[in-house]
Formats: sequence, C-alpha cells, structure tokens
Amino acid sequence: MTAVLIVVGVFVLLVLIVLWSSVKVVREYQRIVVFRLGRMIGLRGPGIVLIIPFVDRPVWVDLREFYLEIPHQTAITKDNAPISIDFITFFKVVDAQASVVQVANFTGAAQNIAATTLRSVVGDISLDDVLAKRDEINTILRTKLDEITERWGVKVTNVEIREIIPPPAVQEAMTRQMSAERTRRAVVTEAEGDKAAQILRAEGEQQAAVLQAEGQRQANILQAEGEKQAALLRAEGFASALRAVFEAASTVDAKTMGIQYLEALKALGASPSTKFVLPLELTGVLSGLASYTGQAFNGAAEGAKPVSRAEE
Repeated sequence: MTAVLIVVGVFVLLVLIVLWSSVKVVREYQRIVVFRLGRMIGLRGPGIVLIIPFVDRPVWVDLREFYLEIPHQTAITKDNAPISIDFITFFKVVDAQASVVQVANFTGAAQNIAATTLRSVVGDISLDDVLAKRDEINTILRTKLDEITERWGVKVTNVEIREIIPPPAVQEAMTRQMSAERTRRAVVTEAEGDKAAQILRAEGEQQAAVLQAEGQRQANILQAEGEKQAALLRAEGFASALRAVFEAASTVDAKTMGIQYLEALKALGASPSTKFVLPLELTGVLSGLASYTGQAFNGAAEGAKPVSRAEE
C-alpha cells in the first residue's frame, strides 16, 4: 500500500513538472523564440504559450528599450591628442528572431563595436571639435552603430557621451584659457560699463546744458520782454508827461511866460557867475513883456485921470 502511494505521488509530481514546463506566460513586452529539436519554429507571445517539454527550448527576448554603458575608452584625436571618453548607448530589439539567431552575446558584441566605432570616429576629429561638438559625435556614433546592429535585429535609438577627459597638459591649458577668457570678459564688461556710464554721464551733462541754455534763453526772453514792457511804460509815461506839459504850456499866455522869465532873470542875478548864456528868443519875450508892461502902466494912467477930474 505504501509503495502504491509513493508511485502515485511521484507520478503526480512528474505531471505537475511537465505542466509547469509546458505552460509559459509571456508578458506584453516579451516574446519567446521556440527551438524544436534545434530548429527554430517561430515566435510566440504575448499571453499563454504551450510548448512540448524536453523537445522545445524557449528563448526569452525583451522588446523594451535598454541601455548599455560603455566604460572609458582611450582614443586619439586627429591632432594626436589622447582623450578618455565614456558614453551610453540605447538599444531596442525590433526583430526578436534575428536578435537570437544572428548574434550570440549581444551585450559583449555591442560593447566592442561601440568601442571600435568610437575610436574610428574620434580619430577623424580634432580635439577642439571633440570637446565642442558632442551632439555631432553622438549622431555619427548612432548612425555607424545602427548600421552594424541592424543585421542583428537591434535598433540603436540614441547615443550620449557622458564625459570627455583630455590629457593633463590640455586640461591645464584649457584652465588657463578659461581663466584668460573670463578675465577678458570681465575687462570687456567693465569697459562696456565704463563706456555706458560715460555715455549716460555725457548725455546727462548734455541734457543739463540744454536745459540750462533753455532756461537761460527763457530768462533772457522774459528779461527782454520785461525791459521792453518797462521801456514801453517809460515811453508812455514820458509821452503822457510831454502831453501834459504841452497841454499846460498851450494854456499859458505870454504874460505868464514873461513872469517866468523874470523869475529866471532874478535867479540869474542872484548867481555868483559872471557869464550868462541867454537864448535868442529871450529878447523877443522881454520886448513883449515891456510892451505888456507899458500897456499896463498906460491903462493905469488913463484910469487915474477921470478920478482927478472928479476931484476937481
């Protein structure tokens, strides 16, 4: 009885092992390349795949994009400068059957192909271009690697250089060049700042001079207008005074003028001077004054005669 149970248990175990070996669950990003007795019979997946145990051999293929790190590789540039470069390549399987049948160790093959391709590409470029044209080198590497891996059913999607290490002498020269360039930029920036400051200062002085000249011009204009107005007012006052004098003189008769001349003669007589300048018209005025005086005395005499007759 015990032996029978052992046999049944072994049989069930074998059945379970066979079922486990014959049923495969393939994910969406995976495929299975099935070899039956050494011959490839096709591609299976995704989903549940049934194979014949001990007859079929499945090979799993991942269709997702993956990357491969290429360690530092020493390459010599076109101008004989040794540099160390490491980069990353991104791959994606596009033909699962070719990726299994055409290449045995894709990782090792890709690393060696990437290293040799890198040396070939860098050997045609000068050191300055290697340091300055990373994108161009990435494109060239991707194109050359893709041409090689295409027959393996693998697509190179991208290549990115991570680090470029030039020789120590070049690094020292680059450091000095960078320091000199920064010093030059600082001097240029300072000079441009001084230039801008001087320009602003000159523009400010120019604007101040223009404003000052404009203010002076306005002041001169206002002063001239004030002087003009004052002159006009003085002229108007003088004209008014002349009109007033003329109007007053037009109302003065010869007798009044004679009296004024007598007053003037009195003042001349009181003066200690021995020489006098008399206007020509003074004689005419004095003769007129004498006639007026004679008329006055004659009138007085005529007026006195009737009185004497009355008294008589």
